Amino acid sequence: MENYPHQLNIDQYAKCIEVSKRVRWDIDQDVLRGRTFDFSQKFLPDGIARTDGFTFLTDGDKRLVSQIQGRTYANMFGFVERFITAKVLECTRDHWLGNQVALEALVRFSDEELKHQILFRRIEPMIAAGMPAGYVFLPDPDAVAEAVLKNSTWAVMALILEIELFTQEHYKQSIEPDDNLSELFKDIFLFHWKEETTHAMLDELEWERENAKISEDERHRAVDELIGIVVAVDGILQDQSAADVDYFLKVSGRPFTEDESRQLKTGFLQAYRWQYIFSGVEHPRYQKMLAAVTNEAQRQRLTEALATLR
Repeated sequence: MENYPHQLNIDQYAKCIEVSKRVRWDIDQDVLRGRTFDFSQKFLPDGIARTDGFTFLTDGDKRLVSQIQGRTYANMFGFVERFITAKVLECTRDHWLGNQVALEALVRFSDEELKHQILFRRIEPMIAAGMPAGYVFLPDPDAVAEAVLKNSTWAVMALILEIELFTQEHYKQSIEPDDNLSELFKDIFLFHWKEETTHAMLDELEWERENAKISEDERHRAVDELIGIVVAVDGILQDQSAADVDYFLKVSGRPFTEDESRQLKTGFLQAYRWQYIFSGVEHPRYQKMLAAVTNEAQRQRLTEALATLR
């Protein structure tokens, strides 16, 4: 492991509080503002939906794909934030009778994640109103959260940081620069990104703090747990990508060949693996944290596990 400071960095926690106060927003007054989704526009950019590889799709098909994937994208955040909130609240225990600055920062984090869950629950019926019936989102938030939270705090914080880094990456690199997206969908992820910037910083601080508490044997087991979580996430992505392709084929309004259907299923899964796994794991900040909290052999095991998903 590279040299990394283990002391509680109060200035960093305080900075997160300051940003939280400054960017705080309200669902109705700031985000929704009485608006509806524009279904004449895409939801997710092509760079996230990965539609460029589907040469047999029309522009209308690609718009529908972006809306289906965008719907799943919003639902994914709604369910992962269930276990994120639970774990962050658990982390506050170590600060109850300690530094109250760190405690406030994490309580604010939890409050914001609860708000995000409400936002994503509210927009699902709004999206459903403008799309044909038959879409299904398969993961059960409570069941997934229960399974994830059975793992060590080290492994769960590793997963949470990965999620919140890809959130920022997707917004800044793809969603923000695209002027051809539904305005409401784009704004939802603008406001989501504003609060997620401090969450990633807190994830790093808490993962670092947890890493300093455990033994090398415990860290070794935690790496195995992280690999197990990633494999389980991939199982969710396999199921949901298949369901989303089936929905697309049913509602697109035109026939596709067996080969085209296979290409869609392969392409959707590759897009989802990039969206929810690789774009986070390969983020420079994530790689830097991994170098700080693991040794070379542990990182090699992670690399080999991820290679099986390629």
